[in-house]
Amino acid sequence: MSVDRAQALTDRLSTAERDRTHGPVPIRDAASLIILDAEGGTVLMGRRSQKHVFMPGRFVFPGGRVDPTDSRVPVAADFCATTAQKLSAETGRRTGSARVKAFGVAALREAYEETGVLIGRRAEAVPTAALFRAFADHGLALDLSLLTFVARAITPPGRPRRYDTRFFVVQKSAVVARDETVTGPDAELEEVAWVPIEEARALPLPTITLTVLDELTDRLEQGQGFDPAGPVPFYRWQRSAFVRTVL
Repeated sequence: MSVDRAQALTDRLSTAERDRTHGPVPIRDAASLIILDAEGGTVLMGRRSQKHVFMPGRFVFPGGRVDPTDSRVPVAADFCATTAQKLSAETGRRTGSARVKAFGVAALREAYEETGVLIGRRAEAVPTAALFRAFADHGLALDLSLLTFVARAITPPGRPRRYDTRFFVVQKSAVVARDETVTGPDAELEEVAWVPIEEARALPLPTITLTVLDELTDRLEQGQGFDPAGPVPFYRWQRSAFVRTVL
């Protein structure tokens, strides 16, 4: 990505209108999963319920907070060394393999909980935790090697919720099954649909979602969509504006 393009995306984040009136809140680890049909040029997106305090009615990628138990869930395959190193970078404290694994586990778990999509590999050693019962019922083990780390962002101060979110992309072909009863009026996401990337930009998106979508488009154009060695932009607030670095 050119320097001018990167600066334009960063400036857009800094100037986006948002409520900054809330007091200090803790920053929590989170993960989000972009399920991409590269051939069709579509991504799976969902619309958040209007009942939510955080980003009501916005279209987003499935994702959410890392659960304390995510680090203890067994996986059939871990992240490659390059991805693990990027996930450990710029954390401000020691980040062990358990915490790194938790980011990927959370992304797969949240993708199921919010969209009903099951991603994994057929195996006998399936997760036994209650949160992963659907995976076990389908004979699926978690495979973190399917995920490519593509972006990271920390919610700016003054917001009702603050997250340090790792964004991953996975190919649509990795989807094994989908439970369409997961979404609905009382669910986390009211509706879920495959949306062409160009059309997605016209939806009511959080600015960070639009930014990650633009970053992903650039990776795809450079032929680095699923390359773990590709650049991973990291957006965070410093003093009075966002800054963008590359992991």
